[in-house]
Amino acid sequence: MPEGQWYASPTFTADHNALHLEARYNDEAQRTGSLWAGYNLGTGTNLVFEATPMIGGVFGDVNAVAPGLLFTLTYKKIELYSENEYLFDTSTKADNFFYTWTQLTYSPREWLTGGYVVQRTRAYQTPVDVQRGLLVGFTHGKVDFTTHIFNVGQTDPTVVLSLGYSF
Repeated sequence: MPEGQWYASPTFTADHNALHLEARYNDEAQRTGSLWAGYNLGTGTNLVFEATPMIGGVFGDVNAVAPGLLFTLTYKKIELYSENEYLFDTSTKADNFFYTWTQLTYSPREWLTGGYVVQRTRAYQTPVDVQRGLLVGFTHGKVDFTTHIFNVGQTDPTVVLSLGYSF
């Protein structure tokens, strides 16, 4: 990140039938947690659309109520994934904020994914409001590892490393 900063942002999700639960830390802002509940929906066979409308409570350095939407659109080896939320800050309207993490990926192999990623966040500051970048990910069994590089070509690119485990 800019100026050599770094931090961890753990996210835990659990799905049971249509129920989706999620807990995050350092996602909406640093030193801030959030708890989410949502409803999983899906349709399609060749072109698959999955969506999860959610509502969340944000607490810590930022206190807010946040409606959100996760969605995935998949066709063969191409996937569009987007995570969006709007924070209604409980302190002041001036701090209301739209957050997004969106990626378009192609998986030439079951274990390899590459693509384009866009994010808008307030967890840290960069010279640009909407960051754009590239990603490459690897999967082995239940473990996923993805590297995202934002603001490629700028003096201070941001690197996001993502490690996931499914069970």
